[in-house]
Amino acid sequence: VQLVESGGGLVQAGGSLRLACAASGRTFSSYAMGWFRQAPGKQRELVAAISTSGSSRYYAESVKGRFTISRDNAENTVDLQMISLKPEDTAVYYCAAGPTTVTLRRGLFDYWGQGTQVTVSS
Repeated sequence: VQLVESGGGLVQAGGSLRLACAASGRTFSSYAMGWFRQAPGKQRELVAAISTSGSSRYYAESVKGRFTISRDNAENTVDLQMISLKPEDTAVYYCAAGPTTVTLRRGLFDYWGQGTQVTVSS
């Protein structure tokens, strides 16, 4: 599975962005998907994850109520809608695929995209 992220950019605090991750391969629907982020000097953080069917979602406390993860197994895509962005959301955001949302929460994944930069100005 190859993952390609898009949709990052520069936005003012309070603004919105929608990140998209396009996956290649026929087995997309068999993977749980997640969005990680990493800011300079900080550890990588899982911000959201979604199960293979989309019925189960996980959000980090720091983004609950502001970020929404969704997937389309017919289109092999997973999106991250971000609203009410804060300067502390500034990071490189990565799309990742793993066996389950539990393994993603443990920081374990099988595939990883190249990342897209999100910068939130104050």
